[in-house]
Amino acid sequence: MTPYQHSIQLLKKVATPEGFLASANDIANYKRVWARDGVICGLAGILDGDESLVTAMKNTLLTLANHQHKSGMIPSNVYFEGEKSSVSYGGLAGRVDTVAWFIIGVCQYAHKTGDVALFKQLQPHIQKGFDIHQSWEYNDGDLMYVPRSGNWADEYPTQGFILYDQLLRVWALRSYLRFEENIALREKEKAITQKIIINYKKSALEGDRYHPKAYTTLQKTSYWVASLEPAGYQTQFDAFATSLSLLLGIGKPEDHKELINYTETLRLSLDLQLVPAFWPVIKEGDDDWKSLTNNCKYEFRNYPYEFHNGGTWQMVNGFYGVGLSYVNEAEKAGEVLSEIDALNQKENWSFYENFNSKTCDPNGVPFCTWSAAGSVMLKQVLNNNKLLV
Repeated sequence: MTPYQHSIQLLKKVATPEGFLASANDIANYKRVWARDGVICGLAGILDGDESLVTAMKNTLLTLANHQHKSGMIPSNVYFEGEKSSVSYGGLAGRVDTVAWFIIGVCQYAHKTGDVALFKQLQPHIQKGFDIHQSWEYNDGDLMYVPRSGNWADEYPTQGFILYDQLLRVWALRSYLRFEENIALREKEKAITQKIIINYKKSALEGDRYHPKAYTTLQKTSYWVASLEPAGYQTQFDAFATSLSLLLGIGKPEDHKELINYTETLRLSLDLQLVPAFWPVIKEGDDDWKSLTNNCKYEFRNYPYEFHNGGTWQMVNGFYGVGLSYVNEAEKAGEVLSEIDALNQKENWSFYENFNSKTCDPNGVPFCTWSAAGSVMLKQVLNNNKLLV
């Protein structure tokens, strides 16, 4: 079988009546319908078009909607045992990014399948999601405040106005506005986008600096920095945020070129030839080491070059390749796809969760479904079957 067929085979294996599971491995915590994992697998599924995968995406969205909190939060995950279900909205902190992933998933599904009826059915759930996004601004300043552990990098010490979450909100708004015109939401999307451009990278552009004092100390970077908080900037390179910024076309062509030059230099400097989740790695003795080592509910996993602390995720690189393809860098995106497939096939197609960027050893659970989804999504986008942005 081809790498693509292996990936589709894994996605089909975890397509349940309740939605996509996070892994085919028999580990209870992964045998759940997770919001971001499920939607990302679903994006791959609707791009492929296989009926069972498309249905699994629909079921994932319905499961998330049916377990939405009355306040508007979308579950981190839902666990089914027989006819009973249990819901988690997050571990040490609530998850912010699940709301945007849900909205993106509904809109992408409706766009690809033409099932506008599902969009209409879930529209009240989407509105509750937008409402809680607004409340998470707290100061009505256009940027959501995200607690530490509040998104996919749940054991990494970013917090505050995390770029990744702002970009996901922009994508959710843009996706929704392709179906329903809403002046207030359109103005909100423009305002957030402008705040990103003005605040997450040193530039000569005039505009409203969110934290003027911190901005004066921000050093020039070739990338949009990971986060801003009242105590200042967290200036790490965030590969997922980078990927979304390319996908959404944030900034000008010169920003894209500068960003790609930096990211490709980093990617090609590593043996795996793929980008790490965050860079540079946090090591013992660094200012963030204590925050990193304490930020885990059970066991510490973020050793240098592993997991979020500089580890390499096929899923994240799938989005990076997608971002490259949206700025006319198909050749580089093809190289990324080849390297993703090379990692997925390790140990007889074990689809590990992530890899140590220094030793190249696998980490996390095997048969991780969004590792397969990253490959499928990128392959489809390179074949000009694109997502709605």
